[in-house]
Amino acid sequence: MLIINADDWGRSLAETDAALECYKAGRITSVSAMVFMGDSERAAELAKENKLDVGLHLNFTDRFTANQDASVLANHHEKIIAFLRRNKYSQLLYNPFLRKEFAYSCKAQIDEFTSLYGTLPSHIDGHHHMHLCANMLLSKVIPRGIKMRRNFSFWPGEKGPLNRAYRAFVDRRLAGRYYILDYLFDLSQCIEAKKLGRVTVLAKSSNVELMTHPVTHAEAEYLMSDEFRELLQPLDVGSYALV
Repeated sequence: MLIINADDWGRSLAETDAALECYKAGRITSVSAMVFMGDSERAAELAKENKLDVGLHLNFTDRFTANQDASVLANHHEKIIAFLRRNKYSQLLYNPFLRKEFAYSCKAQIDEFTSLYGTLPSHIDGHHHMHLCANMLLSKVIPRGIKMRRNFSFWPGEKGPLNRAYRAFVDRRLAGRYYILDYLFDLSQCIEAKKLGRVTVLAKSSNVELMTHPVTHAEAEYLMSDEFRELLQPLDVGSYALV
């Protein structure tokens, strides 16, 4: 089965509306929602009106833009952002001094999602993939058994041995506690490398997620194209709720 998931639902009016247009046209099947953001509340209402399958897009790298008085959460969140933005390797390092802050922010985002949508998220992933940073991997704040986004999948030769070994280690750890799909690909990279045909072959025998950001003009244009529609026709296309 192929799951076409749009990230950043609720981050802004533009991002929500771009994803909704693609959903109504049958070009995406689910979204990942950000909470405490400028369009989070409207996005939740739109999702319920349109019966969208919605996951939680955990945010540890962008400041919350919705008006809120939760100073404790804002303080914790700022510390996390400062750490993860320090350099590109920060996500690989476990920071014991931020254990409480990560747990607090994660739980607050899950609770806010539940409040907005009236249910737990169908799946969990992360803004800039930070749901897989070391502090989250070594935490048990996310409920066991939930559907979680895995690492990106790559074809032979695309990444070095050390990179692939680390990703495989992380995916094994995820699989021991959560439910993960067989493959994950980025639509923009697939378009650029002209590898969507290979992705659709995998989707005929495996569960594959294709991640997209419809607010990006090139991705929206491709999602709405006749070429993409034809690629989808022979496939079992669904959402996280169906796996």
